[in-house]
Amino acid sequence: MYQRYKVRIPDLPTGISIKNIKGSDYIYYVVKSKYDPSKKRTSPQTRPIGKPCEDDPGMMYPNDNYMRFFGDLVELPERLDDSFRSYCLRVGPFFIIRKIVAEYHLDEILDELIGKESGLFLDLAAYSLLTENNAGQYYPDYAYNHPLFTDDMKIYSDSKVSSFLGQDMTDQRIKFLIEWNGRRKHKEKIYISYDSTNKNCQIGDVDFAEYGHPKDDQGKTIFNYSIAYDHDNRDPLFYEEYPGSINDVSQLQYMLNKAAGYGYKNVGFILDRGYFSESNLRYMDRNGFDFLIMMKGMKDLVSDLVLSHKGSFEEERKNSIRTYKVSGITVKGKLFDSDEKERYFHIYYSNRKNISEREKVETKIDRMKKYLHDIEGTPGRGDGFDKYFDLVYYHEGKPDETFVCAREKEDVINREIKLCGYFVIVSSQKMSAEEALNLYKSRDASEKLFRGDKSYLGNRSERTHSEESTETKIFIEFIALIIRNRIYTYLKDKMAEDEKKYNFMSVPAALKELEKIEMSRQPDGSYRLNFAVTKTQKLILGAFGMDEQNIKKQAMVLGNKLKELSEKEIQGIA
Repeated sequence: MYQRYKVRIPDLPTGISIKNIKGSDYIYYVVKSKYDPSKKRTSPQTRPIGKPCEDDPGMMYPNDNYMRFFGDLVELPERLDDSFRSYCLRVGPFFIIRKIVAEYHLDEILDELIGKESGLFLDLAAYSLLTENNAGQYYPDYAYNHPLFTDDMKIYSDSKVSSFLGQDMTDQRIKFLIEWNGRRKHKEKIYISYDSTNKNCQIGDVDFAEYGHPKDDQGKTIFNYSIAYDHDNRDPLFYEEYPGSINDVSQLQYMLNKAAGYGYKNVGFILDRGYFSESNLRYMDRNGFDFLIMMKGMKDLVSDLVLSHKGSFEEERKNSIRTYKVSGITVKGKLFDSDEKERYFHIYYSNRKNISEREKVETKIDRMKKYLHDIEGTPGRGDGFDKYFDLVYYHEGKPDETFVCAREKEDVINREIKLCGYFVIVSSQKMSAEEALNLYKSRDASEKLFRGDKSYLGNRSERTHSEESTETKIFIEFIALIIRNRIYTYLKDKMAEDEKKYNFMSVPAALKELEKIEMSRQPDGSYRLNFAVTKTQKLILGAFGMDEQNIKKQAMVLGNKLKELSEKEIQGIA
C-alpha cells in the first residue's frame, strides 16, 4: 500500500536501488546480505520501500516497508490527501447502520433523489449519530477511521461538506417525506405522537430564525422544530421547522393539515398538555381526528374531577394496572362548558408519585416559610407567595410598608397535597384506563428520541451560514433520527424478549461498544478484524439478528473492498 504523501528517498551510501519492473520504477532497500556457499558470493536481500516521484526528483511515495524500516528515523509529513485512510477502522456501527439503511431502502430513495452524492448524505447522518456532533468541519476526522457509504469510500474535505450542505434540497426533502410516508399503512388506525422544541441559531442569515421563547435561552434567535412519530412502529414520520415566534398551540392545526396531506385519515394524536386549547380540540373534532392529551392533576380544569373520585378506586384490585404500578378508572365528562362532546377522563393514582410529589410540596412551602420569616420586620416583599400565605404588612405613618408576618393558607396547601400522586389523561375515543395509559406511555419512546435529537445527535444548535444549509442539515438529522430510532427499538425489543435490563443496551452505550469492533490494515494491504467478538458485543449484535459469523463475513467482504481500493490508489500513483 503506497501512501499518498511524499518523503525524501533515504540518502545512504549503499543499500538503496531502483528497479524497473514491467515498465514501472520501484525503490528497494537492502535489508541484509546473505552468503551463498554454492555460488561463493554474497547476495543482498531487498524489500521494496516505495515508488519514485516522476515530477519531483529525490522524493518518493513510501509503502508499509518504509514505515517499518525508516518510520522512526524521519519526521513523517502530515496527512495531505483526503483519500488517505486510517490503519485502524471502527466497523461495528457501520454494519448495524448499513442493515437499517437497507431495511428501510434509504439508500435507494436517497440515490434517486440526490444522485451520486447520496453516499455523502448517509455518511453525514452516520457521523451525526456516532459522534453526537453536527459540526461539518470535523467530518473528515470521522471519515478517516470509519467505513463510508460514498463511492469508493471517498473521504471528502470539510470544504466539500460545506458546499454540499449549502445546496438547496427543498425539492428532495419534500419528495423524501412524501415517499417515506407513502410507505405507511394509511387504512389502519394509527396514533401519531407529536412534539416540538426550539433550536438556537448560532450564525448565519436564516429567515425563519426569530427571537421567541427558547427552552434553552442563550440570547440567540431560534426556530421551532417538530416531529411526528408513529407510536406503533415508533418511526419518525415527518417533521417541520417554523419561525421561532410561533407557539406550539398555534402551529398544531397546520401540522394536522400536513398529516392529512400525507394520507393519514384514520388517525389519532398523542399530545403533550402544551397543545391543549379549546380551538385545537374543536379543530380535531371537525376533521375527525381522535386525540389523547395528558392533563396535570393539579390543573383547575381537572382537579375537581380528581377530588370528586378520590378514595373511590385506589384500593380496588380490579383498578390496578400492574405494568405501571398505578390504579386507574375512566369517567365521562366535558372538557369545557361549551364542549359539544363528552370526553373520557382517565384518572390515575400512584403511591410512588404521591410520596415524591408531596415531598416537593412540603419542601416548597418550607422554603417559602423560611424566606418570609427572614424578612419579618423589614420593608421586604412577599410577592408571589400570596397563593399559599396570607401576608400581613403595616405602615405606622411611614411611606414604606413593613412586612409583619405570614399565615399559611391551610385549605390551599391541603388541596394541593390531596392531589399529589394523581394524573389525568383525556381521550376523545372510548377506551379503558389501561389502554389510554399504554397509548400515552408509547409516547415515552418518542420523547426519548426527541431528546436524543438534541443531545445524542449534537443538534442543540445549528451552526450554519444560510437558510439552505440549515434546512439541509435538518434533513440529514431527520435521516439520522430514523436510523437511531430503529436502533433504539431493536435494543428495546431485545431486552423485552430476554426480560432483562442491560446497561449497555442504550443507543449511545451500544454504539460505543460496537466501535470497539475494529479492522486493521495488514502488510499485504488487506484489512482484517483485530479481535474476536466479545460476549457483550454478541448480545448487542443479537438484537439486530447478527452473530459473530455474520460479522466475520461482512468484515471479509469489506476487507476485499478496501484492498481493491488500495490497488486503485497504487495504480493512481503509477
